Amino acid sequence: MRREEARVAAQPSTAAPALILLGPPGAGKGTQAQLLIERRGMVQLSTGDMLRAAVAAGTPVGQEARAIMERGELVPDSVVSALIDEALGRIPAGQGVIFDGYPRTVAQAEALDGLLARHARRLSRVIELQVDEEALIDRISGRFACARCGAGYHDRHKRPRAPGVCDVCGSTEFRRRPDDTAETVRTRLAEYRAKTAPILPVYEARGLVARVDGMAPIEEVARAIDRLLVDADRPHP
Repeated sequence: MRREEARVAAQPSTAAPALILLGPPGAGKGTQAQLLIERRGMVQLSTGDMLRAAVAAGTPVGQEARAIMERGELVPDSVVSALIDEALGRIPAGQGVIFDGYPRTVAQAEALDGLLARHARRLSRVIELQVDEEALIDRISGRFACARCGAGYHDRHKRPRAPGVCDVCGSTEFRRRPDDTAETVRTRLAEYRAKTAPILPVYEARGLVARVDGMAPIEEVARAIDRLLVDADRPHP
């Protein structure tokens, strides 16, 4: 066991939870993260949001990231890890953390071990939201929203009560995200399987992985996640 892993394992089981939510785009990670924020007071660390904020704020890490992106290059793991390191340093020790979009690779998973140890935290759970891919493609490619108030609809599962009229505000203008096509969703699913799913065996070897039916109703998924976190909080022999 590496030194960083040993230090993480040594943290008491009562430490504030650190949770990784995994699943392909559209699996509901963002929705469940928001519920955890509201109900448990956790903090969501989204690497994409953090990177944009750092660039806008002109922090040293943000300046480095901006220069890299302006050259058309991918932001390296070292910069992403620096963002996570800075964020963890600002979060009170008693407040739980949700990692969103990180780690994406085995190398990032290994880097996270060191970051958690540095901030005296432990990883409580890695929860994968499992989905039926064809059902997910249907879910995403069929969705659209009111252009005025943002109310969400679906071609088959939730059409406006009056055709072409928003139930909430009465607008007749709707919009679809340009990347919500069946072809694009299939590409994103393939990318998830190829790049992110391989980190699961790393955490499975430590007994941290749990799987939840991401196709279940939102509240049912939330209850399943809560049960897993409660179990992770209990002292284990």
